[in-house]
Amino acid sequence: MYSISEKIRISKKALLEKSVFLNNEIIPAAMVKFICCDCSHENRVEIIPHQSGFPVLQIYNEDKVLPKNELLKHEIVTTTSPGMLHFGELTVNQLPTLYFGTHCKTCYSKYICVFGYGEKQPGMTILQISGIWKYEEIQ
Repeated sequence: MYSISEKIRISKKALLEKSVFLNNEIIPAAMVKFICCDCSHENRVEIIPHQSGFPVLQIYNEDKVLPKNELLKHEIVTTTSPGMLHFGELTVNQLPTLYFGTHCKTCYSKYICVFGYGEKQPGMTILQISGIWKYEEIQ
């Protein structure tokens, strides 16, 4: 799990076994499985609440890694409603949104995972994965 600082191009979306985790499914961590787009290997990623991920703002701030319009075009995030802007301009399910880079354990293809995490309503904590996309660094 790492942050991404180079410009990237999104290619394919990986197949996820499950994208929404609620309450006790998140404790101590959510185990996420995805299938590599290149070699079909099943990969596992552990998302630990309050430890995993980096603010998604790092991706689109000043278009350093990926422009906002690319994030929206690939439906990685949506525009945040005015009442929830304290979570950021772009979010997953109107929740604080994080991302991390990972790779296939077999062929080492690079992937970006974007997810929202927080209390959706009193007593309901949700971790919603927007998706895991294969990416390539742009020189």
